[in-house]
Amino acid sequence: MIPPPRPSGSVGASNAREALRDAAWASDQRLLDLCIALVRVPSENPPGDTRAVAARVAELLAPLGARVQVVAGEPTMPNVVAVTRGRGPGRRLVFNGHLDTFPAGDRAGWSVDPFEGLVRDGRLYGRGVSDMKGGMAASLLAFELLHAERAHWDGELVLTLASDEETMGRWGTAFLLETVPEAIGDAMICGDCGSPMIARFGEKGLLWLRVTARGRASHGAHVHLGDNAAEKLAEALRRLTGLRRLPVPTPPAIEAAIDQARSVSEPLSGAGESEVLRAVTVNIGTMTAGLKVNLVPDRATAEVDVRLPIGVSAEACLAEAARLLAPLAGVEIEVLRRFEPTATDPGHEIFRLLQDNAEEAIGRRPVLNMRIGASDARLYRGAGVPTAVYGPTPYNLGGPDEHVTLDDLRALTRVYTLTAFDFLTRSMK
Repeated sequence: MIPPPRPSGSVGASNAREALRDAAWASDQRLLDLCIALVRVPSENPPGDTRAVAARVAELLAPLGARVQVVAGEPTMPNVVAVTRGRGPGRRLVFNGHLDTFPAGDRAGWSVDPFEGLVRDGRLYGRGVSDMKGGMAASLLAFELLHAERAHWDGELVLTLASDEETMGRWGTAFLLETVPEAIGDAMICGDCGSPMIARFGEKGLLWLRVTARGRASHGAHVHLGDNAAEKLAEALRRLTGLRRLPVPTPPAIEAAIDQARSVSEPLSGAGESEVLRAVTVNIGTMTAGLKVNLVPDRATAEVDVRLPIGVSAEACLAEAARLLAPLAGVEIEVLRRFEPTATDPGHEIFRLLQDNAEEAIGRRPVLNMRIGASDARLYRGAGVPTAVYGPTPYNLGGPDEHVTLDDLRALTRVYTLTAFDFLTRSMK
């Protein structure tokens, strides 16, 4: 194991920042070693067992002498919490990440071993390297670097690495926020995938719905004796697409941020992202009906994924869904999962520091934007913690040959390190 960084000695805050900057710029091999070490411990979800990777993280942190806890509400899904304290009272900054990954799937589709951590042409390959073992490694290294310079900043730096994120379960970040006081800070930075050119300040909410239509079975030749549940379901789903027309009163600051981010964000996330961020979207994900082609089905079901922008609550969306389906007899709707949209004020200090330090580290200033997909960041915002998601650009996310660029990982480490130092040294002013 490569030893963690050593403190720079007795220097002033400005010199300590320079020493920290130098260390971050000189730690490329340590960063790569950390990331490969994490990739080499599979933590696929399902099944969601994070015991091995949590133990590996605790082992990597052990030489620091910081306080490290492995905390579990469900025995197979432990979480890791590490705390380092500065020279005196101050604010608390949290680095958050998740230990679990998507499954590797059929290995025949991979050109590399998904759990080797192969470097090729400036890119690191492996399952979970973008979501989010790369961001986790950058957070680990930034934590190490700040720990070495803890005589020069105030407050606490906390690392929370959680299980159960890929299935949006309760045994990871939600459990930590409920049971570990140090998990809640004055700000949080999450290294979930995205881009070093975009800091995300919020994300859409969601409603997962199950729609069930009931009818009366009969032989398919005697349709006059039956009541076709599949036809009822088709009409119900057609009506539910009307949720897309819900008016969205987007707050002006968020509207402005989305517009300003478009030219940077859409080339990375796809044309149309800006409109999707400000609209209710409806995706019919699954449908089942019938037993045989020559029988009239008496039951049909579908599962629908509705995403909610800032400005539309889950309650308002459910009320509109009920109104749209009210004329249909024999149709029921059930809520499977429900999260409100969340956002941190894009004017918060943490975003200015991220932008300033990214400009210093990579020579370009990131834009601020919302995020379409769900993450554990919503739980931090729900707990009242100002939250930024700032991670590597994902390539082949969830598919074979998932990878990130080494340049992105270096950029994240440098930005995290300087941002944390600035946030914690300014906390007493």
